[in-house]
Amino acid sequence: MTPFRRAAVVFTALFLALLLLRLGVLDALLGGSRSLRAAPGASASVRESWMNIFHNSRKIGYAHTRLEPHPGGSELLEQVWMRVTTMGMAQELRLQTRARLFADLSLERLEFELASGPFRFRAEAEVAGDTLAVHTETAGVRRRLELPLKRKPYLPAAVLYAMSPALLKPGDRYTFDIFDPATLGQAAVQLEVVERETLQVMGAEQAAVRVSMGVRGMTQTAWIGEGGDVLRERGLLGMRLEKTDREDAVRGLGAIAGEDLAAAAAVTPDREIPDAAGRERLRVRLGGPGAERMPVKGGRQTVVDGVLTVDRERLDDLPPAAGLGALEQAYLKPEALIQSDHERIRSQARAILGSVSATGAPLEAARLLVDWVHRSIEKRPVLSLPDALSTLEQRMGDCNEHAVLLAALARAAGIPARVEAGVVYLRGRFYYHAWNLLYVGRWVTADATFGQLPADVTHLRFVTGSAQQQLDLLGVIGNLTIEVIE
Repeated sequence: MTPFRRAAVVFTALFLALLLLRLGVLDALLGGSRSLRAAPGASASVRESWMNIFHNSRKIGYAHTRLEPHPGGSELLEQVWMRVTTMGMAQELRLQTRARLFADLSLERLEFELASGPFRFRAEAEVAGDTLAVHTETAGVRRRLELPLKRKPYLPAAVLYAMSPALLKPGDRYTFDIFDPATLGQAAVQLEVVERETLQVMGAEQAAVRVSMGVRGMTQTAWIGEGGDVLRERGLLGMRLEKTDREDAVRGLGAIAGEDLAAAAAVTPDREIPDAAGRERLRVRLGGPGAERMPVKGGRQTVVDGVLTVDRERLDDLPPAAGLGALEQAYLKPEALIQSDHERIRSQARAILGSVSATGAPLEAARLLVDWVHRSIEKRPVLSLPDALSTLEQRMGDCNEHAVLLAALARAAGIPARVEAGVVYLRGRFYYHAWNLLYVGRWVTADATFGQLPADVTHLRFVTGSAQQQLDLLGVIGNLTIEVIE
């Protein structure tokens, strides 16, 4: 296993950026702070769109969208195929969304599937008043959860077809929510109509309206043609989509994938850090758009005069085991993709710990769990949502899979566990990465990918939480700078 592959990028964040690029370019502006009227007759006929997906200059896939009328509303089909390189490996990724929409194009129900290699994630959802009832399926196990809705949920691809570019005026601003089936959540989007332009599309000039969208600090751009079709989209790390026809979209799908996304997202500091893994303290200054919004304070990280200091945690002065507070108890509970209550997870945790009690010897138990995940899970990139059960079954994954599996095993054993994400230093660069916090008398970092407890001080935490929280990384990916102070 090469060091580069061990520095597993937080691909969830990058993947979600790609997903937002396709599903989240615009939302139902109908639900925004200002209202837009749908183009007359927009939902009365079948609408279809094909787009090439490029990473910089190289084609890596396509997206196909079809919207057709149905009694009482519409039906939407969205398919995305990509061949992506990350951590030196090229992999295929397929996404499919089938949705039934109400007459106003808001979501009634949907089926979503993501497939990459042996990994599958499925979600079915149906709107019931102000609640979205969701069933997820991973590793053959179905789970149900109910999500509160702030507003009517919309799938942006459907609304795009109903919009009239003639109603979009430069300088107009809108705020609205998007619903993302991959993160099972809603996110606020700010949209600004920039200007009218003329583009070369499929060999012909077409008039378009350029709009800029901001979500979680990330900015992306779309050009909407006179007929309401998206002609071009441009987003994170050189990703873009271009309108085309079916024949061109499916042509050349066996070609080599684009540049390595992990390398493209990595940050080169102003100088190298010798003996990075053995250091007791690291002091850096973060820069670039969005860096000031990262919640980097807390735990072993402090900030004074703009300088972030990370101190290695001591394990020789941990307080004795005692009752858990409300926060710690919250991180013993299972989640949709951290299935700590499933018998496969619970049985594996018991097998790893043997006679060691997580209550009586939490640090020893944590070390056993970190070591087992480090040794037992093959280090390789996975283009899927990180899922503890699937990782246990497939015995492979990048840092995301290591983190969710360790979290599930720890919670099953009675050790509160959280997931953190940020960057880690390796071979002269900082790579986006995920690891854990384990409660062993106090919260301590742990990295099962590297087999570290505590994690070394080059782990710079930017967010703590689920895939939904990891979206906060989108605002700094591609923009972050790191100056090494000490």
